[in-house]
Amino acid sequence: MGLLIDGTWQDKWYDTSSTGGHFKRTEAVFRHWITVDGSAGPTGDAGFKAEAGRYHLFASYACPWVHRVLIFRALKGLESMIDVSFVHWYMAENGWSFQPDDDGVVGDKLFGNDLMYQVYLQADSNFTGRVTVPVLWDKQNGTIVSNESSEIIRMLNSAFDDIGALPGDYYPEEHRAEIDAINDRIYHSLNNGVYKSGFATTQDAYNEAVSPLFDTMEWLEDSLAAKRFLCGSQPTEADWRLLPTLLRFDPVYYGHFKCNLKRLVDYPNLWAYTRDLYQWPGIKSTCNFEHAKRHYLESHDTINPHRIVPIGPQINFDEPHDRAKLG
Repeated sequence: MGLLIDGTWQDKWYDTSSTGGHFKRTEAVFRHWITVDGSAGPTGDAGFKAEAGRYHLFASYACPWVHRVLIFRALKGLESMIDVSFVHWYMAENGWSFQPDDDGVVGDKLFGNDLMYQVYLQADSNFTGRVTVPVLWDKQNGTIVSNESSEIIRMLNSAFDDIGALPGDYYPEEHRAEIDAINDRIYHSLNNGVYKSGFATTQDAYNEAVSPLFDTMEWLEDSLAAKRFLCGSQPTEADWRLLPTLLRFDPVYYGHFKCNLKRLVDYPNLWAYTRDLYQWPGIKSTCNFEHAKRHYLESHDTINPHRIVPIGPQINFDEPHDRAKLG
């Protein structure tokens, strides 16, 4: 992550000096919306109509915020409509890069850039904000539509339905209030809570973050005792927003971010629920655990200065579950 200030890259990911040791996430900058007819969405400008082949996704297998977008791209069958470029898992002094990897996954397929911040500068030559992924790029207008994952998944959920997206509404009208309430709690205490715990630089800041995190884990465990998914018998946006954090919990957050009161596998309902979602059609292809683990352990040198990557844990997300019996 980081900031471009007066043309110079400055790493601000770990700067907690002005917040009493608390990690504070900055807001996304580009907030336009792809819509069915190109009309304006809740924020931003009009002019972004849903069209096959028009949009390009800049992504990272390491990042949980990107992972939710990759999940929705797969759920809605949009792989052929929205192509994708992946950044390298290692984030060095210049932020996300397109440095080639051994597997041939990484590379800017659209422009051939070396660094992600060059994409931002192509959208706005005066840009000085934080350079993040995901980025949804409009090839026609030559700019960034959005770099806010929670809004991108809402676009993918419905904007392309009339031009061949797979059926499925993961933000149904009758459950929206419930989904929003669940999202709010999980985002503040768990999705972002692992970061607030891991990047805390005082004991008080850590304690304030980690306690509600495990309160939410216990709440989820209890909630999932009698129902298959968070809002009933079918997965919704709330489930898919939660999954990327759960998949990274034991391999990364438990040790690296000091979220070690309990492991995911210590919660029987939550562990089975995670496997249920992971085994859902199309989801495995959105996961790259090697990228995820190495990104955190090798990029965060203030937390792991020697960049030693643990060999474990051994986790089998393909292990059978019996969640379907809950309906």
